[in-house]
This record gives sequence, structure tokens and C-alpha cells, in this order.
Amino acid sequence: MARRTTSNSTGSSPGPRNRTPQPLPRRRRTFGDFLKAFVAFVALLLLLIGVPGALASQIGWPLPSGSPGLDWLQKEISVDTFINTLTVVVWFAWAQFTACVLVEVKAALSGVGLPNRVPGAGPSQLLARQLVAALLLVGATAASFTPGLSQLGQQLDGNQRPAAAAAQQTPGGLLGQQQEQAASTAAALAEQAASAAAHAESGTGAHASDDDTKFYRIQPPEGRHHDSLWEVAERHLGDGRRYKEIYQLNKDRTQPDGSKLSEASLIRPGWIMEMPGDARGGELVEMPDEAPKVSEDVQQQISDYARTGGAQGAGGQQGGGSGSLDRDTAHISLPEQRPAPDQGHQQGQDGRQGQEHAAPAAGEDGGFGLPQALLGAPLLAAGLLGALGRRRRQALWQSALGAVGGRRGMEPPTPTGAAADAQDALLVGADPEGVRLLDLSLRGLAASLAGESRPLPTVYAAWMSGNGDLHLQLAQPAGKPPAPWQLGQDQTFWMLARADAERYEDVDTAAPYPGLVSLGTMDDSRLLLNLEAVPGIVSLSGREQDRAGVFASVAAELATNGWSDRMTITLVGFGEDLTPLAPNRLRHLDDIEALVETMEAETRQRRGALGAAGHDSVLTGRTGPAQHTRWAPHLVLLAAEPSAEDAVTLAELAADASRLGIGYLVGTQSGDLPGAAWEMEITSEGKLLAPLLGLELDAQLLPVSQQRAVVELFTDADPERDDDRPTTTPPFLVDISEQGRPAVYARLVGPYEIIGLETPDGERSPLLHEALALLLLHREGVHPRVLSSALWPRGVTDDVRDALVERLRAWLGNDPDGTPRLGTDSTGRLKLAKSVVSDLDVLRSLYHEATQGRGADSRAVRGRLLTDALVLVRGPLLAERPAGRYGWLTHEIIDAQLPLLVADIGLALSAFHLEKGRAEKAIEALNAALGSAPGDERLWNELLRATHATGDSDRLKSLAADLVSRSGARGLPPRTEALLDELLPTWRSGVAAVG
Repeated sequence: MARRTTSNSTGSSPGPRNRTPQPLPRRRRTFGDFLKAFVAFVALLLLLIGVPGALASQIGWPLPSGSPGLDWLQKEISVDTFINTLTVVVWFAWAQFTACVLVEVKAALSGVGLPNRVPGAGPSQLLARQLVAALLLVGATAASFTPGLSQLGQQLDGNQRPAAAAAQQTPGGLLGQQQEQAASTAAALAEQAASAAAHAESGTGAHASDDDTKFYRIQPPEGRHHDSLWEVAERHLGDGRRYKEIYQLNKDRTQPDGSKLSEASLIRPGWIMEMPGDARGGELVEMPDEAPKVSEDVQQQISDYARTGGAQGAGGQQGGGSGSLDRDTAHISLPEQRPAPDQGHQQGQDGRQGQEHAAPAAGEDGGFGLPQALLGAPLLAAGLLGALGRRRRQALWQSALGAVGGRRGMEPPTPTGAAADAQDALLVGADPEGVRLLDLSLRGLAASLAGESRPLPTVYAAWMSGNGDLHLQLAQPAGKPPAPWQLGQDQTFWMLARADAERYEDVDTAAPYPGLVSLGTMDDSRLLLNLEAVPGIVSLSGREQDRAGVFASVAAELATNGWSDRMTITLVGFGEDLTPLAPNRLRHLDDIEALVETMEAETRQRRGALGAAGHDSVLTGRTGPAQHTRWAPHLVLLAAEPSAEDAVTLAELAADASRLGIGYLVGTQSGDLPGAAWEMEITSEGKLLAPLLGLELDAQLLPVSQQRAVVELFTDADPERDDDRPTTTPPFLVDISEQGRPAVYARLVGPYEIIGLETPDGERSPLLHEALALLLLHREGVHPRVLSSALWPRGVTDDVRDALVERLRAWLGNDPDGTPRLGTDSTGRLKLAKSVVSDLDVLRSLYHEATQGRGADSRAVRGRLLTDALVLVRGPLLAERPAGRYGWLTHEIIDAQLPLLVADIGLALSAFHLEKGRAEKAIEALNAALGSAPGDERLWNELLRATHATGDSDRLKSLAADLVSRSGARGLPPRTEALLDELLPTWRSGVAAVG
């Protein structure tokens, strides 16, 4: 399909693709900055050196010279004793502050991530951070006194050459890679170069009135200001937008320090730029050999550089042309769609999309609908659902291992109201398979490029098309992609078919593009923008409430997505209540002032780290030998509109942010933000517009109401939550007496069996059995759309779903009073009658009755109930289930609940037998429980105690040796080691002898 053109295009020529970045006003260091740095330096000297010096010289050693006796405690507290005690406290405070300074300095030098926290040193570390940051102000200013990089490179020893120069002298190094990639793309770019030349003749020919060749030497920085091609063009060509002409004249030509100009925004002091013939100005050198105003060394450098401007310079222009998509003129294009080879899969996708669009809005039809924002955000929903499952499992294990008096908290609270609707929408809308394939595809690409010693290309965006294909839009052509990736509609698109992505396997490599985040859809294709690769700030305008939906969606997906390893997401002006989604990723700052202070330090740290590692950008650090550093991105989401001064400061910080792995998304009411590279607008109709990028998307939003419902799910599952909620009980208790015999009994713990029903037709039997299992595991009810998305993950039409529900209702039949055993509650959810029971329901009811019911007051009843419960355990949940089905179990926590429940039953029954000295019976119960919960440390510890109670030391030694062999290289858990030290002090030597 053809690319979509923007609405501002006229005639046959497209309109401008993006706003050209405006030059920022220079901002120099003031006398106050120097004064602050000097005061910080003096303060650090006094605190780090003056304090210990004063203590040592004035007070001396404060501790007693010998071991104090008991009479020492009975003496009166003298002035010397008080001073010595206070001195010890001061020494400790000094040591803590020194540790804080070391941590902050280390973070400033390493350049990646946030400084580690020193325990208990909140105010001290804050003071240390401020002093170190103030002292580092000198570093930014000192750059104006350093020589150019070319002169510095000439003074280096052989083993200290710049990385770029060293790579050129290495066989098969970076130069060979660039030449190989240039050769592979030259033919494809020839046609684009021809059109660029024609444009240059018509558009810039008026400027080229003088054929004299001129040269300009990039100047060292002054204060915080660095020279740029834009300003060079503005001073000497009269128009900053002509920086592209300078870029094309000098692209890929070797500079005096051995490196090359590869991106228009990355230039270094001391580099030489060939200028167009009409350039004017006193800083230019027209004839290198007749330039008395420069030194002989510089004359020679310019002469050598001028000789490289023939074939190589022309080749650079031809290969670069307009085909080398410049960062400042990026145009995000919709990829061309291919017909799906799998028609059945395509029908499933269409069915699911039709199902989503047909659903009523939340709150309509008596609450039968689900939140549309979550239904239409499959990647966001999958991330939230996965994070919620991990949070609930963590809470479950933490509750079980730290339980006292039998309070296990086995059942998470059942969500109600808006939270229940949000959970159902997550279950329906989530596309975990899409997230898995996206992650595998990106990591596989990174591993393939690393295997070929090729760098990662800069990716502006990723498109996930309706047929499952993945398209990466590159900032500029990067040659032929590694198989199974293919070139897309042009040299800036790499495409991977879904069938090829499904053949990828897990690889141990860092996530290459963790800053990708969904913005919305266009023509059934979903756009993911790479925020950390944008050459500057991304601004978002529109009404405040509309912008809030976009910011919340972006923050939630970045915090929980499955294609990132780790990252820092800083929220300013919103999102304090979003931090429960991912406390390790999300960070909230109160105001822009705190953000500027943080990001200035972070930018300095990352620049230093990249320089120390010898990388041009974070992308070169994410693959190859240095991938262990990870180079995690730092993404800033600023919803509050900055002031004019703050906007300029942020623009300065963002000018080099894409190289550092830092991205900025900033909200603005007016849409006019200084330094904004890409501008977007969210409308009240939910459209995300970026005319200069060629985008008109159906925006992905997370409105405030749904945001609160999602956060409620996470806060209810917080393992650290300390509240007064009563002990949780099973969601469904059955009558375990003879009178409570059910009409339909399903055995889920072990092989799946159903008693009391005829086996349905062969073709429909698997679906009916799976639907019944889902309903049995959710006695609170299942939304019809959740049921259909579980049985048909690729989607199905409503009539097929309703037909299955009717077949299931007919199969289950009615109770004697005529009530259907499959009904519908007031919220529209499908719910089973009490006459339909599973062995898991009975297992939960027996344990509850034994520990909190009749068994709590009667020892005999407790023993009988626990024994009956353990007999029901025949293996894992739904053992021997058919392959390819029951995928919805990955969203459940029953796989963690069941082993804990079985372990609790085994532990309770073991304690019951040990009370009467029946150690063998206790061992039998524990071994039965270990069959279903082999990884539960509590069962093994109790087995050690029961074995010790038998008095058989050889048996205990054998069990200890078995535990050590099972633990492997990780070793025994600390609690188990302590228990063995108590029960069998010689276990270490015995195990060594056996080994």
C-alpha cells in the first residue's frame, strides 16, 4: 500500500517532514556557579579531611585502651566520658558521610543509573550529592580551556589512541564494517541521491555563487555552549537550515583525530569542515597553504583534509544524499502491508478485532461492557497482567513463608467493581504472545548483529502490522539486515515475518530497544515510538485531561513491558499513584527544578561513561563484548508545562540525549516548545496527530478512571501492605459431609476427570472441558469475553462464543429444582451452581475446616480431615492436558497456590503425628506433600526434624546428603543450614566425606 501523505502536502511535492530545530540561546557559567563550586570544594575538604584531623588532634582516641570491666558500668559519667561518646558518634557520622561522597563520586564517574543508597544516610547522602554536583560545575566550564581533540590525539601514546583511530588499524575492524555496509547500500541509494542532487541544484544553487573552497575548524566549547553545524551555517551561510550542505560535504571523511562525521549532530572540537563556496566570514580559511592566521600544523591538517574531498567526498555525498535519512528530518512512515500467508490466523485476528469494536463502552448496558482503553491496548494489557501475576505470586510466597499461627493468606482478595472490570479487560485485551515474539525478535536481531560484529542501527519506530509482521524504521540505511530479517519497502525499513519470528529461540543478550512504547494504531498497524532515539524532545500538546491519558499509558507500558531488561522512568507533574505498578522502574519527582538537577548530573555521568568505554552511543554498548554494562535507558515524562527558562535548559540537555539513551516526553498547552524535535497533539476525539511526521493515530490512552482501577489491583496485591483485613478464606466452601455429595464432580488435581456427566462429542469435548475447568477455578464468575479470549486467543466472533456457552449449559444440565447449573449473575458473568464441584474445592474446604472449623477444637477431627485432604492430591494441576491448550493458566496463580496448599496440609498433618510421637507417620505425610511441592523449604526442614525424631542418625545423614546434592551450586538455604547445625553438628564433614 502507498505511504500516507500529510494533509499539508501540496501538489506532487510533500510538505516539510519535520520542524527544523531552532538554535538555543547560549547559556554560560556565571560567577555564582564558580562561587558555588569553590564553596562546595572547601566544604568537602573541611568535612572529609578537617573533621577527622580535628578529632584526632584535639580529642585523640575516644575508646578505652583495654576491655572494660563490670565496675566500669557503675562509675559516674564524667565530662570526658560524655565527650568520648560524642566523639564516637561524630566518627560514625563522618564515616557515613564519606561513604556517601564515595558513592556519589562513583556514580558520577560510572555514568549509568542512579547512585546506590547508603543505609540510613538520607540527609547525609543528599548533602553529599549537592556538594559533588556543585563541584562538577567546574568540569563543564573547564572544557573551554582544553585543546582541540585533534591536538590531544597527537599527544597520546600508542596504547592510548582514540577508539576510532584504533579501529581503523585493526583488520576487519569498524572501518571494514562501514565500507561493507556502504557498498551494500550504494546501489539502492543511487536513485535517491539523484533526486537529492536535482533538489540541491534547484534549491541551493542560488547560494553557490562562488566556487572557492573554504574550510572551517570546529571551535572548543565556551562554558556550556558547544559549536554545532547549525550555528556554523547560520554564521557563514546566513541560514542555519543549510547545515545539511556542510554535512553532505564532510560526511564519512576522516578527520585529523582519526574519527568521522556520521551524524549531523555529533561534531568535535578540532574537526575541519569543508564549506560551500558562498560561505563568508573571518573564521574561514580559503587557501590552506596561504593562511597566516593559523599555525603550520593546522595548515597541514587542512591541506591533508582538502585532498580527501575528491572521490571520497563525492562518494560520501552520493551515498549519503537524501537517502541517508537525517535525524532532524525524520518521517515516520506506515509500512507496506503484505497478504497474510495463514488465512486462518488472519481470520482469527479479524474476529478478535471485530469483537473488541463491538463491545459497549464501560458503564453502559448495566455494566456488561469492559474498559475499551485496555481492550484496545494488547501490549500494555499483557505487561500489566504479567506484572500483576508476579506481584500476586510474590505476595503469596511472602505470606506463606512468613505466616504465623496458620495465617497463610492463600487467596488474594477478589476484585470488585471497576477493579474487576479492569482485570477482565486485561485478560481479554492482553496479547502475551505478541509481546513474547517482539522481545525474541529484537534480542535475536541484536545477537545476529553482534555475531557479525555490526553495530545496532538507530531505530526511530517499530510497526506491528495486522498480520503479525514486525517492521523497524531506521534513522538511516544500515545495509542488509541479518537473516531472517529482510529489507522492507526501502532501505530504512527492516521487516520480520511473524512465521520467522516464531522460530526464534531465547538468547542471552541485552534488550536492544527498551525505549519502544505504543502510541496508537493506524490502518490496523500499531506504532511503537523509540523515545530514547528521538533527536531531542518530543512535545505533546492538547487538553490537560487528554494529555494525562497519553502520559499514563506511556508510563504504565514502559514500567511493565516485556521487551526491556531495566530502565528508569522519571515522572514529573503526574503519576505519583502509578509507582505501585513497578517501584523499581518508576520514580516520581515533585517539580521541574528537581528534574533539571537530576538530569544534569545524569547527562554528565553518561557522557563520561561513554567516553571511558570508547562508545559513540549506548547502542554500541548493548551488544558485543561490553553488553554486560546494559546501558539502561532513562526516560523522562514531564506532564507539567515547563517555563521558558526551564524549557531552554531541557532542550540543551536533550540535544545529545539520543546518544546517551535518555528520552524526553514533555507536555505543553500551546504546542510551541523550544528545542522540540518532534511535535504531537492529542485531540478530544482520541486522535494523536503529528503532521510533520506524517502520523494520524488512534491514540492509546489510559484514562484516569481505568488508571485508578489498575492501580487498585496492584495495591491490593502488594506483599508489603500492612492492613487489618481478616484472614482470607477460600472463595467457595463445599459441604464435605455425606449429604453434600455434588451432582457433577471434576478432578483437577492430577489427570482431568469428570464424574456425573456424559462425555460430549469428540470434536467439541476439548473446548467444553477447558471451559468448565476455567469456570471451576473462578467460582466468583467469568465474563463471557474472558471465556472466549481464553479458549480462542486469536479471537472469535460473538455468535461462536454464545453457541459454546449454550452447549456448555446444556451439557451441565439443571439441578432437581430446574435451575441451570450454569447461570449468569447480575454483572453478566457466567457462574457455576454449588452442585458443580471440583476436588480443588474439596481440598480447600477440608483444610479450612481442619484449621479454622471443627478441627480447630477437636484433635481427632483435625487428623481425619487432613488425612482425607492429602489423599486427594494425585499430582500437578490438570496433569496430562493436551498441548497447545490451557494457555490462560499462565495468567493464573493457581500453579503457585496449589503447591503451597499441599505443603500446608503436609505440615499440619506432620505436626499432628509428631504431637503423639509418630515420627514415621509424619515422614509419610511430608513425603506425600513433597510429591506436589518439591521446592518448599518448609517441608524439607520439617522432614529433617521428623527424621531426627526417629533417632536414626544414619538416616538423618543420608537425608542431609540428599539435600546438599539437590541444592547444587547455590548451596543450602540459610534456615536449612542452621537447622542442620542444630540437629546434626557433624553434617558438613559427613557430606564432604560422601563427596
